[in-house]
Amino acid sequence: MKYILSLIIAIVSFSVTAQVNDMTTSLYDSYSKYKEPSLDKRRIKHDDIQPLINKLKSNPAYTVQKVGESIKGKSISLISVGTGETSVFLWSQMHGDEPTATQAIFDIFNFLNSPDFKSEKEALLSKLTLHFIPMLNPDGAEVFARRNALGIDVNRDALMLQSPEGQILKRIRDSLDADFGFNLHDQSTYYNAERTPKPATISYLAPAYNYEKDINEVRGNAMKVIVFMNNIIQKYAPGQVGRYNDDFEPRAFGDNIQKWGTSAILIESGGYKNDVEKQEIRKLNYVSILSACYTIANGDYKTIPIEDYEKIPQNDRKLFDLKIERFTHKLLGKDYILDIGINRLEVEDKNHENFYNVGSIVEKGDLSTFYGYETVDATGYRLVEGKVYPDIIPSLKELQKMDIYSLLKSGYTYVRLSEISQQDKDVSLPINILDKDQKVPGFYVNIGNNPNFTLQKDGSVDYAVVNGFLINLKTKESNFRNAIFYGK
Repeated sequence: MKYILSLIIAIVSFSVTAQVNDMTTSLYDSYSKYKEPSLDKRRIKHDDIQPLINKLKSNPAYTVQKVGESIKGKSISLISVGTGETSVFLWSQMHGDEPTATQAIFDIFNFLNSPDFKSEKEALLSKLTLHFIPMLNPDGAEVFARRNALGIDVNRDALMLQSPEGQILKRIRDSLDADFGFNLHDQSTYYNAERTPKPATISYLAPAYNYEKDINEVRGNAMKVIVFMNNIIQKYAPGQVGRYNDDFEPRAFGDNIQKWGTSAILIESGGYKNDVEKQEIRKLNYVSILSACYTIANGDYKTIPIEDYEKIPQNDRKLFDLKIERFTHKLLGKDYILDIGINRLEVEDKNHENFYNVGSIVEKGDLSTFYGYETVDATGYRLVEGKVYPDIIPSLKELQKMDIYSLLKSGYTYVRLSEISQQDKDVSLPINILDKDQKVPGFYVNIGNNPNFTLQKDGSVDYAVVNGFLINLKTKESNFRNAIFYGK
């Protein structure tokens, strides 16, 4: 009898899981219908989301409350939908420069407001009440910075509660006493899934609530839901899911929310190849969050073995934007075979609405245990420092008439212009620009230097690296974004 009962439970569980899997496949495939078009860049601000929140106020299905203000007086809203007994609390952008989940939240609202999947949504919202705080740190978002206007990391303020943003989060958590809490973040794009070249596109964590990392029912439920989400995301980003280190951090909100009795789930948005604005990762957030809500509503997560949580690879940090391996380079009069790792740092414009990249060599030597979003096997190639084109070019307009790729093939990675206007700096050509009196920036294959060089083999210049961007001169293929204007 016991065996038959277990079999029935397993069959029912399998059936429900299969239905949710089918549902999440449909969510992924139909995502473009619900993607909020006004939030198409990462550098979103408080003013960008207010019209969307105001629209929800007129929808009777939603309750929208102002629950406080940031240091600089920007409103922070709690948006609730659903009538179910199980309470799910989601908050995003407690770090101002981590907006991916904020975008996904508004995609979720568009999905919930659509006429599609009517029966599934009715079942979901009859069992759950969803509570969202999008953009907990609007002052940080305004300048695309991690910390709030006091310079406090809100996610390390769970005990002292010095920040108004932290006070709001604590007060709402306590008033809701939510069953589940989703702490939504972005992580560095340089995390990889342990011992693999794949980026940790999505990383999860069920935070510990004590130094011993004990697992009680509250934390165990978070682990089970994470296992379910991982299984879903593996279909769309196979091998690109990581598990965050669970060392207890007594000041952090996630750890304390777990301790206070809400099953806390951290979702971190990392990197995805050629997805600078993290729009594919935004889509994976959307699918991940909604799939979690479905399994919580159905309750089928309860049968998932906790042991499967430990099978998710841990996060590692061994990715570069560009890795060039086994090239030859002369140093101090002798040839050496080296690897280098190059990252492209983002530098904000003055309005914090856009950015440009500055390439930097961040590691050098034997990098055989590291990986790159792009990797070049430069065996047999010699790295040669970029040269300055000998003639001064009258203007950018004249430079645009020239064959830039021929210049690069000749080993030139810099040109001088007689005149450089402010408008010129908005034009992106794959070569660095100096003013007529500018000295050549010294380049050595040293950590911290801006990489501008060519790779040459048997008299042929096959690759150029300009400001850390690789350009294949044989095919002209590149993901080049910008060079450097060294002029005034």
